[in-house]
Amino acid sequence: MKQITQLDDIISESFHQPVIIFKHSTRCSISRMALKQFEIHYSAPLDTLKPYFLDLLAYRELSNEIASRFNVMHQSPQLLLIKEGKCVYTASHSDIDADELITKI
Repeated sequence: MKQITQLDDIISESFHQPVIIFKHSTRCSISRMALKQFEIHYSAPLDTLKPYFLDLLAYRELSNEIASRFNVMHQSPQLLLIKEGKCVYTASHSDIDADELITKI
């Protein structure tokens, strides 16, 4: 994810298929570890759930827009599940769990 217009596309897409946004800091060891653990355990096929990753250091404005549009507090790392244009699940830091996410689809 790189542009706010892409966020509009992701929201539209979420009406056809659930979408996740994984926000992370490329400079933070906790964020790096959470992302790595998530990638190891994530197993949902792309036709079930579509993932997007956001480097919030490079795209802080977009990260702020995500927090505003979905009415969630900005955190890093943070995972959001978007369905039908709304954030229906969010987790951050050590609460990010790929298996838990699958139960929310």
